[in-house]
Amino acid sequence: MSVSTNQFRNGSHIEIDGKIWKIIEFQHVKPGKGGAFVRTKLRRIEDGAVIDKTFRAGEKFRSVRTESKKMQYLYDQGDSVVFMDNQDYDQIEIPSAVLGDTMQWVLPNSEVEVLFVDEQPSDVTVPSAVEMKVTQTDPGLKGDTASGGGNKPATLESGAVVQVPLFIEEGETVRVDTRTGEYVSRA
Repeated sequence: MSVSTNQFRNGSHIEIDGKIWKIIEFQHVKPGKGGAFVRTKLRRIEDGAVIDKTFRAGEKFRSVRTESKKMQYLYDQGDSVVFMDNQDYDQIEIPSAVLGDTMQWVLPNSEVEVLFVDEQPSDVTVPSAVEMKVTQTDPGLKGDTASGGGNKPATLESGAVVQVPLFIEEGETVRVDTRTGEYVSRA
């Protein structure tokens, strides 16, 4: 089965020259003169390399079969991450480079969706927002919040660093948007 450029979706997978690529983002462009084309940003599944590529509108590619499975994040092992299937206790490793920044939003022993592309583990899907405890941040000074604002860096329990409002203190739980890495609210 093949997929055309007009069927592209963020997060879907295609095969180009024998390699599997994930579509990170795409944009259909119709210039005033000449044929339409599609500008894309693609991530190669095997090593996480990201490229920008342009295709003619209507170009076709082999569709790649994807499947998602709930697995438990166990630990980091060198330059790879280990997951366990809770059904049959099989363990798999995925190179850290392939996962990119995704794992900064996941705590050990939590469940995640592992994406299998042509039956090979290739990516991890995390919720669009997570709640985590602030483990380190500078104290807010009295009167800082009255002027309405400003931000300060805060380290979360996973090790991720996000900008939070001045009134947030160590030990508080905050909600963070995993797509942008931005503070949303107190939890």
